[in-house]
Amino acid sequence: MARKKIIAGNWKMNMTPSEAVALIEKLKPLVVTDDADVVFCVPAIDIIPAVEAAKGTNIRIGAENMYFEEKGAFTGEISPAMLVDAGVEYVIIGHSERREYFAETDETVNKKVLKAFEHNLKPIICCGESLTQREQGITIDWIRQQIKIAFLNVTAQQAKTAVIAYEPIWAIGTGKVATTEQAQEVCAAIRACIGELYGADTAEAIRIQYGGSVSASSAPELFAQADIDGGLVGGASLKEDFGKIVNYK
Repeated sequence: MARKKIIAGNWKMNMTPSEAVALIEKLKPLVVTDDADVVFCVPAIDIIPAVEAAKGTNIRIGAENMYFEEKGAFTGEISPAMLVDAGVEYVIIGHSERREYFAETDETVNKKVLKAFEHNLKPIICCGESLTQREQGITIDWIRQQIKIAFLNVTAQQAKTAVIAYEPIWAIGTGKVATTEQAQEVCAAIRACIGELYGADTAEAIRIQYGGSVSASSAPELFAQADIDGGLVGGASLKEDFGKIVNYK
Protein backbone atom coordinates (compact mmCIF):
# COMPACT_ATOMS: atom_id res chain seq x y z
CA MET A 1 0.00 0.00 0.00
CA ALA A 2 1.40 3.37 -1.01
CA ARG A 3 2.19 5.83 1.75
CA LYS A 4 0.01 8.93 1.77
CA LYS A 5 2.03 12.11 1.39
CA ILE A 6 2.09 14.54 4.32
CA ILE A 7 2.76 18.20 3.66
CA ALA A 8 3.16 20.35 6.75
CA GLY A 9 3.72 24.07 7.10
CA ASN A 10 6.01 25.18 9.93
CA TRP A 11 4.98 28.76 10.60
CA LYS A 12 7.83 29.34 13.09
CA MET A 13 7.46 32.62 15.03
CA ASN A 14 5.08 34.27 12.58
CA MET A 15 1.40 35.25 12.56
CA THR A 16 -0.61 36.79 15.39
CA PRO A 17 -3.89 34.97 16.21
CA SER A 18 -5.93 37.25 13.95
CA GLU A 19 -3.34 36.96 11.15
CA ALA A 20 -3.40 33.17 11.56
CA VAL A 21 -7.16 33.03 11.04
CA ALA A 22 -6.91 35.30 7.99
CA LEU A 23 -4.17 33.13 6.47
CA ILE A 24 -6.13 29.91 7.02
CA GLU A 25 -9.20 31.49 5.40
CA LYS A 26 -7.05 32.43 2.41
CA LEU A 27 -5.38 29.02 2.14
CA LYS A 28 -8.44 26.83 2.78
CA PRO A 29 -9.59 26.60 -0.86
CA LEU A 30 -5.99 26.30 -2.13
CA VAL A 31 -4.93 23.25 -0.10
CA VAL A 32 -7.86 20.96 -0.84
CA THR A 33 -6.58 17.50 -1.81
CA ASP A 34 -7.27 13.81 -1.23
CA ASP A 35 -3.70 12.86 -2.07
CA ALA A 36 -1.94 14.26 0.99
CA ASP A 37 -2.44 15.03 4.65
CA VAL A 38 -2.15 18.80 5.14
CA VAL A 39 -0.91 20.12 8.48
CA PHE A 40 -0.34 23.68 9.69
CA CYS A 41 2.09 23.75 12.63
CA VAL A 42 1.42 27.11 14.26
CA PRO A 43 2.72 29.12 17.24
CA ALA A 44 1.16 28.08 20.54
CA ILE A 45 -0.92 31.23 20.90
CA ASP A 46 -2.46 30.59 17.45
CA ILE A 47 -3.50 26.97 18.07
CA ILE A 48 -7.04 27.49 19.39
CA PRO A 49 -8.14 30.06 16.77
CA ALA A 50 -6.41 27.98 14.06
CA VAL A 51 -8.25 24.81 15.07
CA GLU A 52 -11.52 26.77 14.98
CA ALA A 53 -10.73 28.31 11.57
CA ALA A 54 -9.78 24.91 10.09
CA LYS A 55 -12.92 23.08 11.26
CA GLY A 56 -14.71 21.25 8.46
CA THR A 57 -11.66 21.37 6.17
CA ASN A 58 -8.89 18.90 5.33
CA ILE A 59 -6.39 21.02 7.33
CA ARG A 60 -5.02 19.54 10.56
CA ILE A 61 -3.37 21.75 13.15
CA GLY A 62 -0.02 20.91 14.71
CA ALA A 63 2.18 22.50 17.35
CA GLU A 64 5.78 23.60 16.88
CA ASN A 65 7.01 22.22 20.20
CA MET A 66 5.93 20.80 23.56
CA TYR A 67 7.49 19.82 26.88
CA PHE A 68 8.04 16.27 28.11
CA GLU A 69 6.38 16.69 31.53
CA GLU A 70 2.65 16.40 32.22
CA LYS A 71 2.38 19.58 34.31
CA GLY A 72 4.30 21.56 36.91
CA ALA A 73 6.67 24.44 37.52
CA PHE A 74 7.92 24.84 33.95
CA THR A 75 7.16 28.47 33.22
CA GLY A 76 6.54 29.17 29.55
CA GLU A 77 6.20 25.54 28.49
CA ILE A 78 3.19 23.70 27.05
CA SER A 79 2.18 20.17 27.98
CA PRO A 80 0.97 17.42 25.64
CA ALA A 81 -2.41 17.34 27.44
CA MET A 82 -2.85 21.05 26.69
CA LEU A 83 -2.19 20.39 22.99
CA VAL A 84 -4.61 17.48 22.82
CA ASP A 85 -7.34 19.45 24.60
CA ALA A 86 -6.85 22.32 22.15
CA GLY A 87 -7.36 20.01 19.16
CA VAL A 88 -3.78 19.42 18.04
CA GLU A 89 -2.92 16.21 16.16
CA TYR A 90 0.75 16.68 15.25
CA VAL A 91 3.74 18.20 17.02
CA ILE A 92 7.14 19.12 15.59
CA ILE A 93 9.92 17.79 17.80
CA GLY A 94 13.62 18.61 17.63
CA HIS A 95 13.62 21.21 14.87
CA SER A 96 17.16 22.43 14.20
CA GLU A 97 16.22 25.91 15.45
CA ARG A 98 15.08 24.38 18.76
CA ARG A 99 18.37 22.52 18.98
CA GLU A 100 20.49 25.53 18.03
CA TYR A 101 18.79 28.33 19.97
CA PHE A 102 17.12 26.50 22.87
CA ALA A 103 19.69 23.83 23.72
CA GLU A 104 17.55 20.83 22.78
CA THR A 105 19.50 17.57 22.58
CA ASP A 106 18.92 14.14 21.09
CA GLU A 107 18.00 13.00 24.62
CA THR A 108 15.34 15.69 25.18
CA VAL A 109 13.99 14.96 21.72
CA ASN A 110 13.57 11.31 22.74
CA LYS A 111 11.75 12.31 25.94
CA LYS A 112 9.36 14.49 23.94
CA VAL A 113 8.77 11.76 21.35
CA LEU A 114 7.85 9.24 24.06
CA LYS A 115 5.54 11.75 25.75
CA ALA A 116 3.85 12.62 22.44
CA PHE A 117 3.07 8.94 21.83
CA GLU A 118 1.69 8.60 25.37
CA HIS A 119 -0.90 11.21 24.42
CA ASN A 120 -1.56 9.86 20.90
CA LEU A 121 0.03 12.92 19.30
CA LYS A 122 1.83 12.25 16.03
CA PRO A 123 5.40 13.56 16.31
CA ILE A 124 7.15 15.13 13.33
CA ILE A 125 10.71 14.28 14.35
CA CYS A 126 13.36 16.51 12.79
CA CYS A 127 16.89 15.56 11.87
CA GLY A 128 19.55 17.18 9.73
CA GLU A 129 23.21 18.00 9.30
CA SER A 130 25.18 21.23 9.18
CA LEU A 131 27.20 22.31 6.17
CA THR A 132 30.44 21.33 7.97
CA GLN A 133 29.10 17.86 8.68
CA ARG A 134 28.11 17.42 5.04
CA GLU A 135 31.50 18.65 3.83
CA GLN A 136 33.24 16.24 6.22
CA GLY A 137 31.26 13.33 4.78
CA ILE A 138 29.52 12.34 8.03
CA THR A 139 25.92 13.19 7.05
CA ILE A 140 24.55 9.63 7.13
CA ASP A 141 26.37 8.73 10.37
CA TRP A 142 25.07 11.89 12.02
CA ILE A 143 21.47 11.36 10.88
CA ARG A 144 21.48 7.70 11.94
CA GLN A 145 22.61 8.74 15.42
CA GLN A 146 19.82 11.33 15.67
CA ILE A 147 17.22 8.76 14.55
CA LYS A 148 18.43 5.97 16.84
CA ILE A 149 18.35 8.19 19.93
CA ALA A 150 15.02 9.80 19.01
CA PHE A 151 13.38 6.35 18.71
CA LEU A 152 14.85 4.83 21.88
CA ASN A 153 12.09 2.85 23.67
CA VAL A 154 9.56 3.65 20.92
CA THR A 155 7.56 0.56 19.87
CA ALA A 156 7.22 -0.54 16.26
CA GLN A 157 3.48 0.22 16.37
CA GLN A 158 4.20 3.77 17.55
CA ALA A 159 7.03 4.25 15.06
CA LYS A 160 4.69 3.45 12.15
CA THR A 161 2.61 6.53 13.00
CA ALA A 162 5.57 8.88 13.37
CA VAL A 163 6.73 11.33 10.73
CA ILE A 164 10.43 12.05 10.22
CA ALA A 165 11.47 15.35 8.67
CA TYR A 166 14.92 15.44 7.11
CA GLU A 167 16.06 19.05 6.97
CA PRO A 168 19.66 19.79 6.02
CA ILE A 169 20.40 22.77 8.28
CA TRP A 170 22.35 24.50 5.52
CA ALA A 171 19.19 24.57 3.37
CA ILE A 172 16.72 26.00 5.90
CA GLY A 173 15.66 29.52 5.02
CA THR A 174 18.74 30.02 2.85
CA GLY A 175 17.12 29.47 -0.54
CA LYS A 176 19.56 26.58 -1.02
CA VAL A 177 17.87 23.26 -1.66
CA ALA A 178 19.57 19.90 -1.41
CA THR A 179 19.63 18.29 -4.84
CA THR A 180 16.92 15.74 -5.40
CA GLU A 181 19.60 13.04 -5.30
CA GLN A 182 20.99 14.32 -1.96
CA ALA A 183 17.52 14.47 -0.41
CA GLN A 184 16.53 11.02 -1.65
CA GLU A 185 19.85 9.49 -0.53
CA VAL A 186 19.40 10.66 3.07
CA CYS A 187 15.68 9.81 3.23
CA ALA A 188 16.49 6.31 1.94
CA ALA A 189 19.18 5.98 4.62
CA ILE A 190 16.65 7.04 7.28
CA ARG A 191 14.19 4.40 6.06
CA ALA A 192 16.98 1.79 6.11
CA CYS A 193 17.83 2.81 9.68
CA ILE A 194 14.19 2.40 10.75
CA GLY A 195 14.24 -0.99 9.01
CA GLU A 196 17.26 -2.04 11.08
CA LEU A 197 15.52 -0.94 14.29
CA TYR A 198 12.03 -2.31 13.61
CA GLY A 199 11.91 -4.38 10.42
CA ALA A 200 10.66 -3.89 6.88
CA ASP A 201 6.97 -3.36 7.75
CA THR A 202 7.66 -0.35 9.94
CA ALA A 203 10.20 1.06 7.51
CA GLU A 204 7.64 0.78 4.73
CA ALA A 205 4.92 2.47 6.80
CA ILE A 206 6.77 5.45 8.28
CA ARG A 207 6.52 8.73 6.40
CA ILE A 208 9.66 10.76 5.74
CA GLN A 209 9.48 14.40 4.71
CA TYR A 210 12.08 16.64 3.16
CA GLY A 211 12.37 20.19 4.44
CA GLY A 212 14.68 23.05 3.54
CA SER A 213 13.59 25.82 1.19
CA VAL A 214 10.86 23.69 -0.42
CA SER A 215 9.07 25.69 -3.11
CA ALA A 216 6.30 25.20 -5.66
CA SER A 217 8.97 24.60 -8.31
CA SER A 218 11.08 22.10 -6.34
CA ALA A 219 8.21 20.13 -4.76
CA PRO A 220 7.12 17.93 -7.72
CA GLU A 221 10.57 16.43 -8.31
CA LEU A 222 11.34 16.04 -4.58
CA PHE A 223 7.99 14.43 -3.75
CA ALA A 224 8.30 12.02 -6.69
CA GLN A 225 11.27 10.28 -5.03
CA ALA A 226 10.73 6.79 -3.67
CA ASP A 227 11.56 7.66 -0.06
CA ILE A 228 10.27 11.25 0.18
CA ASP A 229 6.69 11.34 1.44
CA GLY A 230 6.05 15.08 1.38
CA GLY A 231 7.61 18.13 2.94
CA LEU A 232 8.01 20.25 6.04
CA VAL A 233 7.70 23.71 4.54
CA GLY A 234 8.87 26.92 6.20
CA GLY A 235 8.55 30.34 4.56
CA ALA A 236 6.45 29.15 1.63
CA SER A 237 3.75 27.85 4.00
CA LEU A 238 2.84 31.46 4.83
CA LYS A 239 2.01 32.28 1.22
CA GLU A 240 -0.53 31.26 -1.39
CA ASP A 241 2.26 29.22 -3.00
CA PHE A 242 1.65 26.63 -0.28
CA GLY A 243 -1.43 25.58 -2.26
CA LYS A 244 0.80 24.79 -5.24
CA ILE A 245 3.15 22.76 -3.03
CA VAL A 246 0.23 20.75 -1.62
CA ASN A 247 -1.19 20.18 -5.13
CA TYR A 248 2.25 19.56 -6.60
CA LYS A 249 1.33 17.20 -9.44
